[in-house]
Amino acid sequence: MSKDFPGWHGTTIIGVKKDGEVVIAGDGQVSLGQTVIKGSARKVRRLSPGGFDVVAGFAGSTADAFTLLERLETKLEATPGQLARASVELAKDWRTDKYLQKLEAMLIVSDGRDMFVITGAGDVLEPEHDVAAIGSGGNFALAAARGMMDSERSAEQVARDAMAIAADICVYTNGNLTVEHIAG
Repeated sequence: MSKDFPGWHGTTIIGVKKDGEVVIAGDGQVSLGQTVIKGSARKVRRLSPGGFDVVAGFAGSTADAFTLLERLETKLEATPGQLARASVELAKDWRTDKYLQKLEAMLIVSDGRDMFVITGAGDVLEPEHDVAAIGSGGNFALAAARGMMDSERSAEQVARDAMAIAADICVYTNGNLTVEHIAG
């Protein structure tokens, strides 16, 4: 990538676990420098390897994220119903494989019971306070959601409201949401 390339920015993904339900929501914005290239990208997906549902949201390069989602699906097919094990195996591959090391993305994944953030540094993190957020506006969405967790709001409403706050603050986040639910 040229040093003059303005860089891709975009996306905020949030995962909220509350009252036996997990919601992962993501905005649809992809920006190149100061220009919005697309406002309706779909960065939250449902996977069903081996008949076990998993919801995944990604931030970063779309092609890189799809590569990681395919690898995760393969790991889940090899270890059906074991999201933690599949996530650790993906993180190990991502950290040690020379091709995968170049991938620039992060994932939030959940099977309804567990929720993890997976990074290229080999991390598989279970979030504190049942909220995880990644991407350009991730810190804004995380702070907003944490502030709402003790309210009467549902997991979906916490996610939607936190994303609305992030979209108001972060220029790389919009309000065009994809929301997926998964029960524990």
